[in-house]
Amino acid sequence: MVHTITLRKIGGSIGAIIPKELATRQHLAPDDQLYAVETPEGILLTTVDPTTQAALQAYAELAKETRAAMAALAKV
Repeated sequence: MVHTITLRKIGGSIGAIIPKELATRQHLAPDDQLYAVETPEGILLTTVDPTTQAALQAYAELAKETRAAMAALAKV
């Protein structure tokens, strides 16, 4: 679903106004943090920290690669 986000001047910054129904569905509240990720298509606003997501993906790949070794160590 596509929503229109309105930008407003807030002091020396620009704030994004998120529609109430979208904020409710995404469980967003005032003072929550969103991460702005620049993509080739534009800006992606997400609740997922890209650094944490990359670390979890790296762990998953490492765990998959070392599964047999960890199983052998668990038997010792």
